[in-house]
Amino acid sequence: MAVKPHTRQDADLGYRPLAELMRPQTIDEFMGQAHLIGPGKPLRDAIIGGHLHSMVLWGPPGSGKTTLARLIAQSCGAHFLTFSAVMAGVKDIREVVAQSRNQIGDTVLFVDEVHRFNKAQQDAFLPHVEDGTIILIGATTENPSFELNNALLSRLRVYVLRPLDDGDLRLVFDRALADSKLAVGNETICVEEQVRDLFVAAADGDARKILNFLEVAVQLAANRGEKKVVDEEIAANAIGTPVRRFDKGGDYFYDQISALHKSVRGTDPDAALYWLARMLDGGCDPRYVARRLIRMASEDIGNADPRALALALDAAEAYERLGSPEGELALAQATVFLACAAKSNATYRAFGAATRDAAESGTREVPLHLRNAPTALAKEMGHSKGYRYAHDEEGAYATGENYFPKGLEGRRYYHPVDRGLEARIAEKLARLRAQSRDV
Repeated sequence: MAVKPHTRQDADLGYRPLAELMRPQTIDEFMGQAHLIGPGKPLRDAIIGGHLHSMVLWGPPGSGKTTLARLIAQSCGAHFLTFSAVMAGVKDIREVVAQSRNQIGDTVLFVDEVHRFNKAQQDAFLPHVEDGTIILIGATTENPSFELNNALLSRLRVYVLRPLDDGDLRLVFDRALADSKLAVGNETICVEEQVRDLFVAAADGDARKILNFLEVAVQLAANRGEKKVVDEEIAANAIGTPVRRFDKGGDYFYDQISALHKSVRGTDPDAALYWLARMLDGGCDPRYVARRLIRMASEDIGNADPRALALALDAAEAYERLGSPEGELALAQATVFLACAAKSNATYRAFGAATRDAAESGTREVPLHLRNAPTALAKEMGHSKGYRYAHDEEGAYATGENYFPKGLEGRRYYHPVDRGLEARIAEKLARLRAQSRDV
């Protein structure tokens, strides 16, 4: 593969990045998102038919949100205005709306990072989206259900954009190589075949990244001596240290920890290790992972294997002592153990049921026989009277005794499963309860 480069300078615009220069100009040039704009898909039909509507484009960086918004406005012959949610306030919104009213034809207002608008700013859009003064297209990397208020969200259609797959990224790469805009002089620069796969892997679904890698690589090759070739060495320098899609506190973060938790719960140690590695590779604080493992030990394993909680705590302590990367192996060990352990959510469910009763049943009096009796007055009032000390009873079990307040007698919250240690616990409780019923 070869390119004959030139310097990308424009007398009016100056330098423009390759990713900007290669931005698709028609829907047919747009790469990826076939589930939205493929043949016969509703959004594509709406664009081609000129049927504008307000929407939110939700997807990761480099998936084409800005480009798609531009193409929608262009195909419908609408004015395209851009607006930054980071920089603007309510006053700026009013000015843009006023500008839209003075224009002939439809106005598409594109708001990048729309999730950064506060409630007042979002509310300022409502009447103008409602009456059609503006067609609002918001772009966000965050879940709009969490970041946009219901009033605005109800007036917008949400379209989910996906990361580009490897095939789409290869097409983006090949299209850039074939275009004369990729340039830095008059000499031909060769790009080795295997470089494309390196860039595709490092781009991680982001079209902007692969174009940035290619642009930097060509620049580096052009600055070489006689050997002007983008080889693996040049590619590695252009890529630098790849950064995976992992936003601390955002959707990718919670989706991945959810995948880890569900893999452990589903007794799949291999998938659990993969998601653990993904999170650590993405920059997640291992202490956060350790806390979640402790939670899993109680929520999903519980008394089926009480060693799980101890091992999770030990792994957290091991990480504190060793740090990264040595301590991460202890987290991996705990992850595998939790995934393979017998599972029970009996305690989790029991605690939830008991919590609901405690909240909904009011402040019920502690039965007299269960009350503390540290003073003579307390004893005169009957505190602890009739209490049966279990250790003095046969088998250390006070057959038929009630420990609930009045009105809640006989409640059953804890239902042990028939797995692991809880199977034995279930047998014991069944035997003791049967003994109490016979009294």
